[in-house]
Amino acid sequence: MDNHHQVVEDAPEVRRSSRLASSTRSSTRSDSSTPPAARGKRKRTASGYAPPSTYAHLPTLPDAVAPNLLVLFVGLNPGIQTARTGHAYAHPSNLFWKLLYSSGVTPRLCRADEDRSMPELYSLGLTNIVSRPSRNGSELSRQEMDDGVEALHEKARRWRPESMCIVGKSIWESIWRVRHNRKPVGAAFKYGWQDETENMGVIPGEWPGARVFVASSTSGLAATLSPAEKQRIWDELGKWVKKRRIERQEERHSSRQDATA
Repeated sequence: MDNHHQVVEDAPEVRRSSRLASSTRSSTRSDSSTPPAARGKRKRTASGYAPPSTYAHLPTLPDAVAPNLLVLFVGLNPGIQTARTGHAYAHPSNLFWKLLYSSGVTPRLCRADEDRSMPELYSLGLTNIVSRPSRNGSELSRQEMDDGVEALHEKARRWRPESMCIVGKSIWESIWRVRHNRKPVGAAFKYGWQDETENMGVIPGEWPGARVFVASSTSGLAATLSPAEKQRIWDELGKWVKKRRIERQEERHSSRQDATA
């Protein structure tokens, strides 16, 4: 109480200093009173690498593969929901299954829990460039994505799919970077069918490799492209799949006729 009276009776210069100090204290209190939720929100937008131990309690996701697939889809890695359920593209916000249907890649809307049946049902396979789960792609390192490229070539050579659909630009950037001596894809990037020189799993003199189609990411977090732009990209793949499915049926029919002739 005595201090208060001293401030009131001080000279003008002292009063001005006192008001400045008071203003500084007020500003400090205002900053420190920022709601915890707001501070937390800022931190969440800057997520970064998370080591494998972070999600070591979650299982990895087995591939769904078979010989001579029409398309082997290559995803980034299992998300948390996918790892927990044990089924590919399981998060409700992921557009993968919806885009397969709307583009004509599948004749009906399939569910995530049908993932293991896709090779037998529609000659479609599923794999990832990184096997371990994470909350999002930013928790993976560039090195572990690059390390996964050779495994994709090995899978292509083993199962020999007609094509491999790369589900997301960042996956193709890793494949390109490894193949082109660390050179970034840059202006050479394009969605859709890639040049035959980019085929996956080539065995010289024996197998030309799987054709590569680069599609948009289906993650609910991917907002760079509009829904219409994503649909146009996937429609191009769907058009090819429907054509090849008819051609394969005709080839099987022709083979049966030859066998009975």
